[in-house]
Amino acid sequence: MTKNILDKRKEEIINVCEKLYENNSFKDITIKSIGEETTFSRTSIYNYFQTKEEIFLALLKREYERWIDDLNEIYEKNFNITKEEFADKLANTVSKRKNLLKLLSMNMYDMEENSRMEELIEFKKSYGNAIKMVRKCVDKFFGDMNDDKKDEFVFLFFPLMYGIYPYAEVTQKQKEAMEVADVPFKYLSIYEITYKGILKLLN
Repeated sequence: MTKNILDKRKEEIINVCEKLYENNSFKDITIKSIGEETTFSRTSIYNYFQTKEEIFLALLKREYERWIDDLNEIYEKNFNITKEEFADKLANTVSKRKNLLKLLSMNMYDMEENSRMEELIEFKKSYGNAIKMVRKCVDKFFGDMNDDKKDEFVFLFFPLMYGIYPYAEVTQKQKEAMEVADVPFKYLSIYEITYKGILKLLN
């Protein structure tokens, strides 16, 4: 099998997984359900991915790569921008990547533990490139900020991203439970949480 066919089939599997993930939870999606939507035999999936977690990890990798493209656009098209302008632009890129945030809110330990080392390394490369791209933007737009402060921003911003989706995307069942439990809650969008968080970290 040529590399071109291999890549196309892997991409098809990832696309199907992405489509199913729009209306189904991680636990409800199986290799069988993914296989039923592909143009080749279901058992062939194991030639490309050994576990469901590897497929989701590949989807997360692709989400990071798409986000990096957005970050690069911020870097290339802007020069002297304020903290507020940077927060706005960065928050907009994050709000476009709902699947990225949704995947991050899952149990990453299980996803990574149930993937082969080579798949995990490929994912970590994309994750690392996202970190480097955010730092590159901070270096360009906030040259007067010292290195410790820049590191602090980057390594607090990425953990922040893990909590955005479950806070911004609350189900009706969760709302009802919080109301009965008398839990104070204020709805904030993905953009609002990200924008406010970025400004807090920059100031």
